[in-house]
Amino acid sequence: MNTAKIAYKPVGLALGAVSGMVAGAAFRQTWKLLAHEEDAPDATDEDRGWQEILVSAALQGAIFAVVKAAVDRTGATATRSLTGTWPG
Repeated sequence: MNTAKIAYKPVGLALGAVSGMVAGAAFRQTWKLLAHEEDAPDATDEDRGWQEILVSAALQGAIFAVVKAAVDRTGATATRSLTGTWPG
């Protein structure tokens, strides 16, 4: 394993934690705007229908995937700028 990959491991872990927090905040704000509700439904929420629960889960998954990809790509390009080697 090359030095850039080893050096990127802790950076990648930290970026993963940050991306999770950012994605969670983005999802909460998006849900408030779209559904005009404070909280998104939980899968076990008896008062919510299947459609609302599945739309919420799909939206949350999409937001998490986009934020994670953007943060991972930014971290990798920053690592290449600093080390001259792509960490992947």
